[in-house]
Amino acid sequence: MTLLVQYTLVFASVLMLVALGGCFSEHSGVINLGLEGIMVMGALGGALAMKYMPANAGTLQIILTVIVVTILAGVAYSALLGIACVNFNADQTLIGTALNMLATALATIIVKTINTMENPDNVSSTIQYIQQKQAFIHRIGDFEFNWFMLLALAALIIAYIVLYRTRFGLRMMACGENPQAADSVGINVYKYRWAGVLISGLLGGLGGIVYITAGVSEWKFEVGAAGFGFLALAVMIFGQWKPQRIALAALLFGFFRALSNVYTGFSWLAALNIPSTVYNMMPYIISLLVLMFTSKTSAAPKAEGVPYDKGSR
Repeated sequence: MTLLVQYTLVFASVLMLVALGGCFSEHSGVINLGLEGIMVMGALGGALAMKYMPANAGTLQIILTVIVVTILAGVAYSALLGIACVNFNADQTLIGTALNMLATALATIIVKTINTMENPDNVSSTIQYIQQKQAFIHRIGDFEFNWFMLLALAALIIAYIVLYRTRFGLRMMACGENPQAADSVGINVYKYRWAGVLISGLLGGLGGIVYITAGVSEWKFEVGAAGFGFLALAVMIFGQWKPQRIALAALLFGFFRALSNVYTGFSWLAALNIPSTVYNMMPYIISLLVLMFTSKTSAAPKAEGVPYDKGSR
């Protein structure tokens, strides 16, 4: 049971961070389907930071360095979406899909190149971070508390305050609902859409590093983020683009994802002889069912996905 709670909270943290990132982007009016790719690039930045950290680095130094590098990688990659969709009014769905495809390929090439330069016989796309990962873990009895869980909770609280209690957040949501009306009262729609995209890169990148450190001490970048970015989009939609609901949805989806890691520890589940692949598919099956029954009542920002034309009214 302890392991189930532990993995549920870790996977929920991943989904919450990435879904909150998508929430900011869509509230500004930009659909960010590239969250999967942003996760991959954020994970790559964090993994490389851990790989090259000095052996005598302190816990706080490792945590801060990895977080900063991860954020920079995620923000830099999300900027490609901003340039294409905010500045050049490109199709947001196509650009997001392209970013997802590019990220996995680019990360694989970068890691293979680095590994080959260090050892010509090593052509894998795997990065190990066995010792460095321990900096993020604090044991409380049998429970492994991950500092990223606290980071996800802090992000949730900050997201709620920013969106509903600050001028910045209210103006951003206005840009996602009616950008022409927002512009008419002096709000710079382009600025707020850029802000939404970059915030999604920040949170999406953090979600990526949390995901690859959840239960493992190395990551093969050929597998990307294994569809977690799309799962986070389902969490965002199920959560109705509201931070508090996103948190609950993330816990639900995180629970089903955690089952695939710990189901053998429950005798009644093991006795069913259900293949582990079925448990791996469960979050995605649940997401399809949830979206099937909630899509008609979803209250997405009205102007999301619509390129902003300053001259139109």
